Amino acid sequence: MLMNKPLAERMRPKLLVDYVGQSHLVDRDGVLRRSIEQNTLPSMILWGPPGVGKTTLAFLLANELKRPFYSLSAINSGVKDVRETIRKAEQQRFFDSPSPILFIDEIHRFSKSQQDSLLSAVEKGIIILIGATTENPSFEVISALLSRCQVYVLESLSAQQLKSIVDHAVSHDEVLKTYDIEIKEYESLLQYSGGDARRLLNVLELIVNQSSPDQKICIDNELTKKVILSDPLRYDKTGEEHYDTVSAFIKSVRGSDPDAAIYYLARMIQGGEDPIFICRRLVILAAEDIGLANPNALLIANACFDAIKKIGLPAGRIPMAQATIYLATSPKSNSAYLAIDRALAEVRTSGNLSIPMHLRNAPTGLMKELGYGSGYVYTHDTPPTDPDYHYLPKKIKNQHFYISKNIGAEKRIFNQRFSPEEKEE
Repeated sequence: MLMNKPLAERMRPKLLVDYVGQSHLVDRDGVLRRSIEQNTLPSMILWGPPGVGKTTLAFLLANELKRPFYSLSAINSGVKDVRETIRKAEQQRFFDSPSPILFIDEIHRFSKSQQDSLLSAVEKGIIILIGATTENPSFEVISALLSRCQVYVLESLSAQQLKSIVDHAVSHDEVLKTYDIEIKEYESLLQYSGGDARRLLNVLELIVNQSSPDQKICIDNELTKKVILSDPLRYDKTGEEHYDTVSAFIKSVRGSDPDAAIYYLARMIQGGEDPIFICRRLVILAAEDIGLANPNALLIANACFDAIKKIGLPAGRIPMAQATIYLATSPKSNSAYLAIDRALAEVRTSGNLSIPMHLRNAPTGLMKELGYGSGYVYTHDTPPTDPDYHYLPKKIKNQHFYISKNIGAEKRIFNQRFSPEEKEE
């Protein structure tokens, strides 16, 4: 029976005290430790790379709080499964009994309608939702659901923590204990695992399974490499490598390094990344980081997006390369990005300030009588000469949200908007 279970599953901790990593969450002062002590638990999203213990943590939380535990995988579950599970959870609740826990692995794979089906049950407290994801929940979880959940970031396991997992498996697993195993070198084991404890244990099990049970197994770097044969190009489209590579790609374009940008583009293409995803990043980069310094960048990025939809890969690698190099070598300005964020912050702070009367719409006679639209100057005919004439609400009429930069095509706007004295400032 044990041999039918992978080593990683056999070694899954049963008690929180045996859980490795995430001390910021589960140690004495950790937020989840306090939740356990207070017997309260919020709905949450556990965000982190593969193999750091998201599923295990969800199970252990339910175990510590003695809550009913339901588990679904977003890969093979639909709205019907979600509703059926919620119905079962609701039926299990009696009077003031605590809410059951519904764990959804890879929740980022749920569509909007699937995520919508969770909202009512989470809001009413019928279930405590724990979602696990390797993707940034800001992009992959709908805002309505995200607002009802706490987001906890799980960190990659350290080399020391990974070593302790290996040592614990060798000394405590019922199968591995039947072997005479000595770990002489850890470097290749850790390198191949990439910080993923599950992968680490899979590699360890593979080495043991390929060894003779009646001989001592001395695991060193050479043996590990021999068993694995080679360390293949690792690009997990749903995990940490995905985020690291995309992050490096974005930062290389932003940093105006076309060589690095094209290299990380090649990494993503070779790793099987969705070209549509790459093109979306290019469009965002063109607007956020290049912006008005080179308005053509957005046109180029959009043209690349259209081209990849029409021709796909492998030919699509060429317009993607062209767009990447163009964006990387363009002058950079994030003034539009900063402007909208400043304006949004002002709106959130000051609310709906009164719009100047001369800018208001006056579709009826009564509204005209009340002064709506009165004093509006049609600038094509006569530019306004009154220094008090303004477009922003009166309370913030001197506020600047868009601050142009003196770079690229934006130089023209900079020179129009600022006086020589202001330019020196």
